[in-house]
Amino acid sequence: MNIKPIRNDADLQAAFQRLESIFQAEEGTPAADEMEVWVTLIEAYENKHYAIAPPDPIEAIKFRMEQQGLTPRDLETYIGGSGRVSEVLNRKRPLSLKMVKRLHKGLRIPYDSLLADPA
Repeated sequence: MNIKPIRNDADLQAAFQRLESIFQAEEGTPAADEMEVWVTLIEAYENKHYAIAPPDPIEAIKFRMEQQGLTPRDLETYIGGSGRVSEVLNRKRPLSLKMVKRLHKGLRIPYDSLLADPA
């Protein structure tokens, strides 16, 4: 097992090639242990260099609305009256903590999406 840190994209490609060659290793074997180490190194490198930021809160709400076929009127339970829903969706009013909690609980939108910095 010749493992070294992943410092650049060329190292990353080499790590992927090695991982591909041992990916089907039988559990409990040295190759399976090596595979786990490569997966950990690759994840660490990708998280550092290719981190994916949570989506904009309003875009997350609109996405969930589209997924579930919701209208702005359906959001009144979570945000407040139609005027308030309109203000939030048009970025004229920020989400309050109470709104965030209700949207998370009712629509299962992750907190990290609702609390992210708006675009």
